[in-house]
Amino acid sequence: MNPKVLIVEGSTDRNRLRPMLAEPVDIICTNGTISSYHIEELLAPYEEQELFIFVDADVSGDTIRKLFKQLYPEAKHLYTDRLYREVATTPIKVLAGILVAANFKIHSNYLAGGAYG
Repeated sequence: MNPKVLIVEGSTDRNRLRPMLAEPVDIICTNGTISSYHIEELLAPYEEQELFIFVDADVSGDTIRKLFKQLYPEAKHLYTDRLYREVATTPIKVLAGILVAANFKIHSNYLAGGAYG
């Protein structure tokens, strides 16, 4: 099992982030799950891992984030700007900066000045 777990809302978010990561990270999708029971069931296998929550900057994301803050206060929260609203529509360079700031290792071609910079 990987030491870091990144929780996102959907597979589009996962598919956008996965190629950027230069380290093993489990990426879990909530798929709109917002009940505490389903969240706890989803994350039960990952209780010993470092949790990172990266959800959209909208009402749905705010609801999910609030629930995670109650259930997993130790989790670290990553935020995209409300200007972009969704993780999936946030520019790659911005996503890379957010991940690097949270101490994720990113493939160099996604960093500023790289192929996507």
